Amino acid sequence: METLDLILSRTNLNEAYKQVYKNKGASGVDGVTVFELKSYLRENGDKLISDIKQRKYKPSPALRVTIPKDNGGVRLLGIPTVVDRVIEQAINQVLTPMFEPKFSEYSYGFRPKRNAHMAVLKSLDFMNEGFDWVVDIDLERFFDTVHHDRLMNIISMTVEDGDVISLIRKYLVSGVMVKGKYEKTELGTPQGSPLSPLLSNIMLNELDKELEKRGLNFVRYADDCNIYVGSKKAADRVMASIKTFIEKKLGLIVNMTKSKVSKPQGVKFLGFGYYVDKNKKYKLVPHQESKMKLRRKIKRLTKRNWSISLDFRLLKIRQLITGWVHYFKISDMVSFLGKIDQNIRGKIRVVIWKQWKTFGKRYESLLKLGASKENARRTSGSRKKYMYVCYLGTIQALITIKRLNKRGLVSSLDLYNRVRLV
Repeated sequence: METLDLILSRTNLNEAYKQVYKNKGASGVDGVTVFELKSYLRENGDKLISDIKQRKYKPSPALRVTIPKDNGGVRLLGIPTVVDRVIEQAINQVLTPMFEPKFSEYSYGFRPKRNAHMAVLKSLDFMNEGFDWVVDIDLERFFDTVHHDRLMNIISMTVEDGDVISLIRKYLVSGVMVKGKYEKTELGTPQGSPLSPLLSNIMLNELDKELEKRGLNFVRYADDCNIYVGSKKAADRVMASIKTFIEKKLGLIVNMTKSKVSKPQGVKFLGFGYYVDKNKKYKLVPHQESKMKLRRKIKRLTKRNWSISLDFRLLKIRQLITGWVHYFKISDMVSFLGKIDQNIRGKIRVVIWKQWKTFGKRYESLLKLGASKENARRTSGSRKKYMYVCYLGTIQALITIKRLNKRGLVSSLDLYNRVRLV
């Protein structure tokens, strides 16, 4: 059976539809939602398959969406129509088993049964084996700069079905709609499509093969690639030669303002940083930038002028803390999380105090919590700033940790101690 027949088989297309529906996501340029997808495919599925087989099918342009980045820049996403997402997902499901055996064991991004934790822990292994000079490669706008002809040549070495090659190329050159205007895509694999992660791994597998051929230790997660060597001299040499390979052979751009040679303490990899413990072993911590990002999110969620219920606010904090702690559970962060808990509790007490608003409401609430009449009267009548009042002994003694936890506030430190892997 030809590869295209496998892609367009009912079983594979049904599986692709289920995955697209499960992922939900926004509509593309045609406005069709995932909830309308099933009825659309029932009415148009046969024609869709026929058009693809006859090479008549033309994918719609992706909808350009910009996502703000923490550094002030933006990430460009291309949102395909839901129909195109089904076809791309169907291609992905058939091509992934064909390419997986060819991929490096040191590549961890967007691959079955592999994840960021495995990548970071492997980097730690290399460092503790003595390869503690890091060549940190930053590829500039990788997803927007992939050379189509180079990529298609690599794919055609494995996929011999010309119809599939033609279909993939159509997706690469389908263009994007930016504020209602069509723009060509002569380079790149737009982030946001189901096929893009596989295509990026196919392209960067060429880098992996070169690193393996040279006998270098490395870890790659999507376009984040770190190489580990034993000396600064070797690291400088590798940086220069690998930069040449990436730019000359792969046609990609190495951003030398962000790429660097460093000891582990100066590296950020997938949100993690490194330190040396008392036994002179490298260990993991959340990187300083990751900590600052968490603090900024907490600050937004605990703003006093955000007019939402306390329960909803605590739900959003709980979701943030749960996700963050589970991601960083392979690192050391007891001291940091203790401070985070203290910070959140203080800010939530301020929110509660502000929501009580009037003297009468505050007075009644403090009495219910067990304050004496004199203490409740004095505290409720205070004209001092919210932060000052809420960090006094009275408020802390009455709005206790136990009461906050019962209301739904999660302790990041307690959660970490339950799930930690170090």
